[in-house]
Amino acid sequence: MIDPRLLRDEPDRVRASQVKRGASPDVVDRALEADAARREAIALFEEKRAAQKSFGKDVAKAQGEEKQALLAQVKQLAGEVKDLEAAQTAADEAWSTALKAIPNVVSDETPAGGEDDFVVIETVGTPRDFAAEGFEPRDHLELGRLLGAIDLERGAKVSGSRFYFLTGVGAQLELALVNLAMEQARNAGFTQVIAPSLVRTEAMEGTGYLDQGGGEDIYRIEGEDLYLVGTSEVPMAAYHSKEILDGASLPRRYASFSPCFRKEAGSHGKDTKGIIRVHWFDKVEMFVYATLEDAEAEHQRLLAWEKEFLDKLELAYQVVDIAAGDLGGSAIRKFDCEAWIPTQGKYRELTSTSNCTDFQTRRLETRGRFGDRTGPIATLNGTLTAITRAIVALLETHQQADGSVRVPKALQPFMGGLEVLEPVRS
Repeated sequence: MIDPRLLRDEPDRVRASQVKRGASPDVVDRALEADAARREAIALFEEKRAAQKSFGKDVAKAQGEEKQALLAQVKQLAGEVKDLEAAQTAADEAWSTALKAIPNVVSDETPAGGEDDFVVIETVGTPRDFAAEGFEPRDHLELGRLLGAIDLERGAKVSGSRFYFLTGVGAQLELALVNLAMEQARNAGFTQVIAPSLVRTEAMEGTGYLDQGGGEDIYRIEGEDLYLVGTSEVPMAAYHSKEILDGASLPRRYASFSPCFRKEAGSHGKDTKGIIRVHWFDKVEMFVYATLEDAEAEHQRLLAWEKEFLDKLELAYQVVDIAAGDLGGSAIRKFDCEAWIPTQGKYRELTSTSNCTDFQTRRLETRGRFGDRTGPIATLNGTLTAITRAIVALLETHQQADGSVRVPKALQPFMGGLEVLEPVRS
């Protein structure tokens, strides 16, 4: 959640952020009203409780009928104190709910607008001209069949739509991508992590994912206080919950591998073929705890690491600055790296990186110790590789006329030295 002092001291800045997101600024006014009501409830309770304590001293001194009369008043006063305490508790809960309804205050540099209002920052590489090479490119689904790499039919038979099997070189590609990503992260000083894919409600709420559409895109385990994560950002954000980290140890960088599960509730009719938009995929996620002062620079470093990985895969891609209306509630700014997908004739998201400042750490009660004081710290996240989309981009970009696929040089050591993936003979 946002810093309450920001809401009280600069409410117009928070309102402007809401407008930039294309959201109602009314949540700001409701939160301010809830804050005022909470403060009033606290004052009334403290005043009445002080009176109760003072009255108790008078009772101790009284005798006979006077004492009996005072005891009756004490009983009445105790009831009033109890009611005011309950009112204060209710006001605290209303204030917390109102504050959590406000997304993070977006960066001044974040573009205004919605999904289509992103700004292209940089274009890297040139998409292949297959017409000039004399053949029509195959899509990743056809290539996956030719190579014996992707089996959608059996995925649907076993698990339903938007599921798949990676087989043969498809499975090899996943493991190679994971190992290449982990090697890069390790060399950059990241701590490698295998994270749980099931988390408690506090972790989902703490990262802000239940704020987004009421969590309609999230799988919940019925009868248990557990959710399947859509990204290992969630367990990694909760990793240091309720802890005070040594400020001198920041930034703390983690590279986390986990399966990711998404209902894709709002994607009816979108990307129904192939493995671009699926209910489950594996991912290596970078997650960082940093000082607030260093968060913006760390965001740029995460973007640079994402670009380094895409360069190793020899892909053509663009870097975009996501508009405010398309940001998650926790982020103040987000960059996406979108690879060129030849058969779609457009760039598609492969990675993203977000700066969440202290939004998540306030909810999860993670702070830093700086000398003789403690204070808020920032969290940031960034995709190093999301496997299925990386495979789509690799197959389509590096295909050859005979249906074979060239393996990028950086990936070859993790593919047993394979330089080319050859079609499987039936």
